[in-house]
Amino acid sequence: MTHAEILSRLHALRDQIRHHDYLYYVKDRPDISDSQYDRLFRELIELEQAHPELVTPDSPSQRVGAPPLHELAKVPHEQPMLSLDSIVEQSEVLAFDQRMKRELETMSVEYSIEPKFDGLSIELVYDHGIFTRGATRGDGTTGEDVTVNLRTIRSLPLQLQVDSGIPDHLVVRGEVYMRLDDFQAFNRRLIERGDEAFANPRNAASGSLRQLDSTITATRPLVVTCYEIMGMSGSMPPTHWDELETLAQWGLPVPMHRRLCASIDDVIPFHHETESMRDQLPYEIDGVVVKVNRRDWQNRLGMKSRSPRWAIAYKFTPRKEITVVHDIVISVGRTGTLTPVALLKPVEVGGVTISRATLHNADEVARKDIRIGDTVKVERAGDVIPAITERVPISGEQRTSPFRMPDHCPVCGSTVGREGAYFYCTGQLICGAQLKGAIEHFASKHALNIDGLGKKTVAQLVDQELVRSVGDLYRLTKDDLVTLDGFADRFFIIGHGEINRGRVLRINTGHGLQHD
Repeated sequence: MTHAEILSRLHALRDQIRHHDYLYYVKDRPDISDSQYDRLFRELIELEQAHPELVTPDSPSQRVGAPPLHELAKVPHEQPMLSLDSIVEQSEVLAFDQRMKRELETMSVEYSIEPKFDGLSIELVYDHGIFTRGATRGDGTTGEDVTVNLRTIRSLPLQLQVDSGIPDHLVVRGEVYMRLDDFQAFNRRLIERGDEAFANPRNAASGSLRQLDSTITATRPLVVTCYEIMGMSGSMPPTHWDELETLAQWGLPVPMHRRLCASIDDVIPFHHETESMRDQLPYEIDGVVVKVNRRDWQNRLGMKSRSPRWAIAYKFTPRKEITVVHDIVISVGRTGTLTPVALLKPVEVGGVTISRATLHNADEVARKDIRIGDTVKVERAGDVIPAITERVPISGEQRTSPFRMPDHCPVCGSTVGREGAYFYCTGQLICGAQLKGAIEHFASKHALNIDGLGKKTVAQLVDQELVRSVGDLYRLTKDDLVTLDGFADRFFIIGHGEINRGRVLRINTGHGLQHD
């Protein structure tokens, strides 16, 4: 092929692949088979490898390949990424509507309704139709730059549909999450290779997107959905519904299950309908978001310090199931706090199998009168954290003795102290649980950020008595490290180098002390 023919074929392949990505991820209507798609992609890769000078940053082939980062850089948001006020009761959404009508001096308000995805909120920036930056929400003002990781998500277009009047500059808000079937398959793979499974899809999505190595993120089944234009050059769409339609025209994935409601009388049935079908949805949601549709009314209503006045999260009632308490055990935390934990007969709550739930402290156990053998109601608070809400009395049951906290630490045998409702181990770092927690904190990204020193590695170091204090980390040798199960020499040489490079970094934080 001539140079012109090669260039033309590259353009055609990239356009075809983007088009099929759009049909698959945005429209959910693929029109070619996976094998046909793979052939197009292989041809693109082969042409680009033969002519590397013709590779462009927005090519579908360039989703992975950036070198690992040392840390995620902090970046300011162009517009504040606010949170939403939450409500649960129907009376509260009616009160919200009354407030909107009163402040807008109107008899009726039109609302745009969409699912409240249970994932990680992100900011996406496009310049001249090309994806240039992405960041997590962070504190709402500043987030973490996860651009290279977002580029690996196939549902996120690296280039917008160029024939649809795209703006020179565009800032979009969206959500990164995992579909439930992908999450379950991903967790199975983790367990099969001896790694710890994620508790829920939200944690899995967050941990996957915030990796320092984008090649790891690329292996995670993440998807993205966009739901707000935060800013753009030129005129904004006049309504939120028009925003979503415009985003879809540009090739961005938007919520498929959404509705334009003429009044609050249409909002409540949509909420009930969505709640009734939530178990059939392929992703986790914990409510719907109710937004005043007209943008001029949104601007008139304005913002509070942390949330818009014109939108509300209308949450679902937490899902509950009944199960049995098999045992109550004590967990010892990094600071020595003793926490009672109920071990449960496994039960599925909202698509997640629950086998344990925190009981918080001794006073909480006594207040709810939870004992071994009791039948209890379990919910996922916020549809994420398992919690026992109450005991279910059973006629004629023979109950066990009331639970009481131990006098000695179950890990090291030290005397247990008490401050109010909280019990704690007095053993400090002679307690294996506290030592492990201290080292994990010391090595975390908020302290020395030691790569390769995770929970399982720390457990081996402490259990094999290779480390009896944080300072022992600096005395580890290669011979010590290669005795650990499941890890290669090179991995631990790298890890050992990380420890020595970080010897003086943020030492106060690493020891769990306050900054001066």
